[in-house]
Parts: sequence; C-alpha cells; structure tokens
Amino acid sequence: MTIRAKTPNLLDNRSVPVHAKLVAAWTSFMFLYIYVDYFHLHKPGVIDNLRAGVVFEFDVSPTLLTMMLASVAIPALMVMLSMTLPARVNRAANLVVASLYIPYSVFNAVGESWEWAPFYGLSIGIEVLLLAFVLRSAWTWPRTPAVPAGPAAAALQHLT
Repeated sequence: MTIRAKTPNLLDNRSVPVHAKLVAAWTSFMFLYIYVDYFHLHKPGVIDNLRAGVVFEFDVSPTLLTMMLASVAIPALMVMLSMTLPARVNRAANLVVASLYIPYSVFNAVGESWEWAPFYGLSIGIEVLLLAFVLRSAWTWPRTPAVPAGPAAAALQHLT
C-alpha cells in the first residue's frame, strides 16, 4: 500500500531585481499620468478653453507646450533609465526625480473644486503611492558586500 502525502503546490516567489521594480513603477506612473490628463479633457469647459488657447490659467505658447512635454518626458525617460543606468547613478536619479514629482503631482489639484475631489484624490493618491514605491525601492536598494583585494579576492570572485 502506498501512502500519498499531499504536498502544497507553492508558487515560485523569486526576488525581482530592483531595476525591474523601478521600471514597472515608472511605467504604471506613466500610464496613470497620461490617462489622468486624457480624462481631464472630459471636464466641462476644458475643450472650450483649449480652443480659446488657454490651458489652466496659461496661454498656450511654445514655452508652455515645451514645459508640458518635459514634464511627461522625464518620467517616460525614467522607464528606460531605471533599467540601463548603473546602480549608484540609478538610485540617485530615482530618488531625485520621484522626490520632485510628488509635489508636482499634488500641484495638479490646486484650484479644483470639491466636486472633483474624488477624481483628483484617487489619481494623485495613486501617483504618490507609485512614487513612494520608487523612493522606497531606490532607498532600500540592496548592497553587495565589498570583495577584498588580493589573490583571495580572485578566488572569491571566481566562486560567485
């Protein structure tokens, strides 16, 4: 008689490299960032203001559009940079850019009525959570122990 023991079928939980976590967070941030701007166009009066050449309180100009493009290009570039930069530079870039984009994201709600609080609260809340994840991931980036120099170091490096 054979006794069968039920073994749990565990899911594989391999650790995800910090680079990949950062790329995922910046990609999610970009999707949300772009869709919030798109959905904003559905607010009454926004399209009329665009046709009149006004965005928020600013006249549409090459300078304004260049600034708006830069504000989207920076997190878009962070998707690629988070995967390609060396760890030390990558960590610093993510800490700086995410820190700057938190107040920038919150600024989007300035001047909005309480009627739109759920829309801006949810969108800005998720953006800030994603940026907080970027900050935490970059801040807690695992470090590798330094390998001593000399003949023993060559043997240790060969083992890894």
